[in-house]
Amino acid sequence: MLLSYLILRYFSEPTWWSELIVYNSVLIAAIIGILFTPLPDDDLGQKVFALALLAWGIGSITSSIDSFFNTELSIISEIAYSLFYPLAIFGAIRSLRNQAKSRRLELIDTLVIALSGTTLLSTFFLKPASSEISGSQYEVFLTIIYPVGDLVLLLTVIGIVLLQRLSLRSLLFLLGVTIFTASDFYYLWLSQNDLYIFGSLSDAGWLLGFIFIAHSYWFPSDEEEHPRTFNPTIVTLALVLSSVILAISVLRPDYFPRFVLIPAFATIALAFLRMAVAMADARKMSEEQILARTDELTGLANRRRFIAEFEVFQKSPGSLLILDLDGFKPVNDQLGHDVGDQLLAQVARRLERVMPKGALLARLGGDEFGALIPGHEGMEIAVALRATMEFPFSVAGHEIKLGVSIGEAFGENESDSENLLRRADEAMYRAKRERVGVVRAG
Repeated sequence: MLLSYLILRYFSEPTWWSELIVYNSVLIAAIIGILFTPLPDDDLGQKVFALALLAWGIGSITSSIDSFFNTELSIISEIAYSLFYPLAIFGAIRSLRNQAKSRRLELIDTLVIALSGTTLLSTFFLKPASSEISGSQYEVFLTIIYPVGDLVLLLTVIGIVLLQRLSLRSLLFLLGVTIFTASDFYYLWLSQNDLYIFGSLSDAGWLLGFIFIAHSYWFPSDEEEHPRTFNPTIVTLALVLSSVILAISVLRPDYFPRFVLIPAFATIALAFLRMAVAMADARKMSEEQILARTDELTGLANRRRFIAEFEVFQKSPGSLLILDLDGFKPVNDQLGHDVGDQLLAQVARRLERVMPKGALLARLGGDEFGALIPGHEGMEIAVALRATMEFPFSVAGHEIKLGVSIGEAFGENESDSENLLRRADEAMYRAKRERVGVVRAG
């Protein structure tokens, strides 16, 4: 399709149908090529980059309509072309890094670095460039923002390619972005020297870059999963630069045009949003870690945490207690699991009240509990735990009487660790058989 367009343009002058239909048909074909690749891949990365090409295509179509039909659609073109960059950068990151999940921080970081970073760079170059480029400050701003966006996109892709194993996909993707960037810079040079003619053959450079990018999606990406390593320092730097722009605008109101304050405020807002999301994610992760080590029913430590704590506990003198409830199974069978669950929760509360500071009580599963008691008061605690069962429990209108059998094993040092759990377990079964409540392992 691109070759047909080049032949058509070589032998004839640009017409509305060659530039509006044939030219943009190549772009549509590239979008289809990305969306319908047969390879299993990151679906989000494909869709976002295809959306980026669609945004660029809208800019191209409106520009063609403006050129041939004298309409006023330039604002749509500028917005569409601007949207291309954050979408393309996010899609490139997803497509090349082969990440399994999209995280909120990844999206916010991409927006801050790509959209705000590009605008901030353009803002700092605005003042010196305004003396070299003709036009209003707004026109100068738009002239600068596109090549800066190209550089951010190109450097992002180069960084990703260098940080992972080379693959045909990454090389083709990099080649496509490089051709696109070179075409944009060539277009800028022609425009500033009043040499650009709409519909010239140089416009095909953008399409050629998109074709290489679309073709890259038909080759497998790096199969190795790479962890996300965005440095929050970059976001902090963007926040500082935005603050500097606002400070300069306050001290020297005429230095920057007013419209550049919008991306500065947007960057600060995104930075604070990132902080809030990071704190929420950290809180969620902390809660998930707690849940992973906590028994959901009783709120006590679960078996996983008990085993982890046991590895440290056995290095010092202390007692290991194994507790098994007496009479729980008949209650659970006759009154139902809901009553049984409520009963276990009440048992846990009573047992917890007896535990000394520094000790650990855990539900090991079913109606079995374990306790780690540092020091030499293990037997005293075991007797106190058994005493908590002297009074009946009141659950769902039922008065329920339970007992507990406890085995206690004392360990002096780490050399006793292999036998400590076995000894406590055997002592518990002896206590249950002989109905004596508490037995200390010999």
